[in-house]
Amino acid sequence: MIARLRSFLKSGLFALGYNLSRHTSSAAIKGLLSKLRPMDCGIELIRIGSDMDGGYLVPDDLEGIEYCFSPGVSTDSDFEDHLARQYKIKSFLADYSVDAPPIHRPEFIFDKNFLGCSERDPFITMQFWKDKYLKGYNGDLILQMDIEGGEYEVLCNAPDSLLDQFRILAIEFHSLDRLFDHFGFEFLSACFEKLLQFFYVVHIHPNNCCGSVKKGDLQIPLVMEFTFLNKKRVQAVKPQRSFPHKLDREDVPGEPLLLPRCWYAQE
Repeated sequence: MIARLRSFLKSGLFALGYNLSRHTSSAAIKGLLSKLRPMDCGIELIRIGSDMDGGYLVPDDLEGIEYCFSPGVSTDSDFEDHLARQYKIKSFLADYSVDAPPIHRPEFIFDKNFLGCSERDPFITMQFWKDKYLKGYNGDLILQMDIEGGEYEVLCNAPDSLLDQFRILAIEFHSLDRLFDHFGFEFLSACFEKLLQFFYVVHIHPNNCCGSVKKGDLQIPLVMEFTFLNKKRVQAVKPQRSFPHKLDREDVPGEPLLLPRCWYAQE
């Protein structure tokens, strides 16, 4: 089932120009976007990682975090390298598609696995991975995840108690145009609603690699980087009204893709 679902999210039920799924109402999408509006939590954002793809804006609230979990390595470990050099944070990295991270540091522990919703070679779950190295550890963690569409099943499968242990999440979400499809909307919104139990969205940055889809007054970039901050770290919030952030950078050389107003402006 999950394999079919991931295939759907990547390619959709599109063949010969036909869309066999029901469309999501504009009201439903706007309702979700209103919950995902980035909030100013009173903590400055800083950039961790490179000035291109692989760099994320996160709250300047890293003190006391000892460990980062970072699934999806590919050819970039700048985020984890920055955490190790400047903040002494150790990183657990996982990616079955490569044999090792491009940067070698004593603070890195690498697993040649993909993350998924069950332990089936070469997949492991977030809970299995955390328990493998930090069973019984109750300190705050940071998650940086870019796993090409697999993020939804991983997050939906993760126990609430594990998610709530992360202070900061920096996640690249893919196939966001599936919000326009009824089935895709149900699954993607369930994932976001789960995160919103414990986190505020503090930043969104569209990846300019893939463009966006527009229907009426709604515009949805296909790939976007979200940063979340655990509500336990927040005393007060107010909506973020100014985008892009001064530290935002294009992920790939070319035309910038700005965050559409429907994601942050209160109409």
